[in-house]
Amino acid sequence: MKISVIGCGYLGVVHATCMAELGHEVVGIDVDKSKIASLSEGKPTFFEPGLPELLASALASGRLTFSEDIGRAADAQVHFIAVGTPQTGDTYAADLSYVNAAVTALLPHLGAGDLVVGKSTVPVGTAEMLHAMITAGSDASLAWNPEFLREGFAVADTISPDRLVYGIAAGTATGAGNAEAILDEVYAAALAEGTPKVVTDFATAELVKVAANAFLATKISFINAMAEVAEVTGADVTQLADAIGYDARIGRRFLNAGLGFGGGCLPKDIRAFMARAEELGVDQALSFLREVDSINLRRRGRMVDLVNEMLDGSAAGKRIAVLGLAFKPNSDDVRDSPALDVAVRLVELGAIVTATDPEALETARRKRPELTYVATAEEAVRDADVVVLLTEWSEYRELDPTGISTLVRGAVIVDGRNCLNPARWRAAGWTYRALGRP
Repeated sequence: MKISVIGCGYLGVVHATCMAELGHEVVGIDVDKSKIASLSEGKPTFFEPGLPELLASALASGRLTFSEDIGRAADAQVHFIAVGTPQTGDTYAADLSYVNAAVTALLPHLGAGDLVVGKSTVPVGTAEMLHAMITAGSDASLAWNPEFLREGFAVADTISPDRLVYGIAAGTATGAGNAEAILDEVYAAALAEGTPKVVTDFATAELVKVAANAFLATKISFINAMAEVAEVTGADVTQLADAIGYDARIGRRFLNAGLGFGGGCLPKDIRAFMARAEELGVDQALSFLREVDSINLRRRGRMVDLVNEMLDGSAAGKRIAVLGLAFKPNSDDVRDSPALDVAVRLVELGAIVTATDPEALETARRKRPELTYVATAEEAVRDADVVVLLTEWSEYRELDPTGISTLVRGAVIVDGRNCLNPARWRAAGWTYRALGRP
């Protein structure tokens, strides 16, 4: 099929590249000239495992091109809207200006029978508004097809998704404008593999994404709340998570206590969900999300307190090695990163912080230039009074505690992700501390 993808940020580039990999003819559209130039040369503007190779292959095949000209979308039958919906500057609400601008720019280029497909995460009710705009200004129609990408696994999540959700307006599910049939053709490969499909209305499709994020955030914050209790009772939150995780109703995934969640999606999406609930007059239904957000943010302060405790009450003047800056491994994303936040808070307390990350050095440096950045863990820990692990990259989980003990000034490690083996580190002579563990 001929497909356009409007918006070449994280979501848009991954989606456009994977659609080309699946055999479709795709044009990615964005107003950022430098971004388009970089992508046209096969250079993604962010780190995502597997994407550079796939992008190079798709460009070489001729099935994928990028352009600043929205007119290039006129040849496509399916148009994916993949622009950002950031938090507004003074409220929790989502900023829909990019979505509205994308649809407005696309309208003159829509043909009869075209399908506009929303993938951006939006407040419930947005699709209905956009559908009215599109049908009033063209003979095209709208469907809502939320994304469920995990940073670090986005390529696999696009090519082999765990589910497909189609939000379709009444009257477009049958006949010549069969939105479901068009999306089935787009995702034919995934459907052939048995991927579950849910066909529903606009509101439900919009809610699926934010509800999934709210549930995930709640599960993470729940185990972090248990970590707070564990710390004052002497319990071990990791063993607690193992024990309750055997219950099939609960499950062990995402019950890892630690520094909490961050990134460009989960925090802003649950806040936007709360804001939309307030607009709809059902804010009490989501009041629990305020505490979810609060628990998550408290972990950062608790991590700083724990580092201070290990430094006899004050980090001022002490040398601290920070391992990890991205909000999660296999990503260079430092948006709302708990790791970067903790590193900056330690600097503000007067500590001498040397930080490293396998992929996020440049994104972190652009955002927080006051930190000292080095390329490797070995450089970061040299002469450190304490080592602080903040992002659970595999190279940090696999560090040799005996080997790096010769580089530090103080053999003290604070594990912000509960990803190290305490017995192994203690056997090597280290003082080991972690959130929610004795």
